[in-house]
Parts: sequence; structure tokens; C-alpha cells
Amino acid sequence: MSTFNIIIQGFARLALLLVWVLTPVVNRAFHGGWLLPLLGIIFLPFTTLIYVLVYAPGSGVTGWGWVWVVLALLLDLGVYSSPARHAVRARSGRADIPS
Repeated sequence: MSTFNIIIQGFARLALLLVWVLTPVVNRAFHGGWLLPLLGIIFLPFTTLIYVLVYAPGSGVTGWGWVWVVLALLLDLGVYSSPARHAVRARSGRADIPS
């Protein structure tokens, strides 16, 4: 995993943790539960952070909010798939070299 990916994931986790500790927004978005936000910090930090930020009490996430959540999900998946993509490129590069 590259240093950039570690920094990106660390930023999202730290931001979500700070929002959870310092504001009631996470409790409102997840109706006071603690398991889903904790799993969000571990597995999908950007998606969870964006969901919390676009959640509106009473109406939930609507319209453009879901677009932002899907974009955050794609960012999370991209960060997780980056090491695999680099491994495949490295293997294919070595396959071109004759022994």
C-alpha cells in the first residue's frame, strides 16, 4: 500500500472519529447506534463520513446526497483496489522480460 493511500485513509478515519466525538451528527445519522459507525471507520471511512455529513434529520439522505455517498464509495473502493492494480502491473511487467 502506498504512502498516499495510507494518508488518505488515515485522514478520513481521523475526520470521522473527530466528527463522532465532537458533534452529535453521527448519532443522528445512525440513530444512536455505535456498530455501523465503527464498521464505517474500519472498512469504508469516506463513505461513512460523507453519509454523516449529507444526512438531514427527518428526511435522511435524498437526491444529491446519494450522489456524494456513491462517489465516496467509489473513492473507498479505489483506495482498496490500488494495491491490487499495482501488483498486477508489476507482474505483467516482469512477464515481458525474457529469462
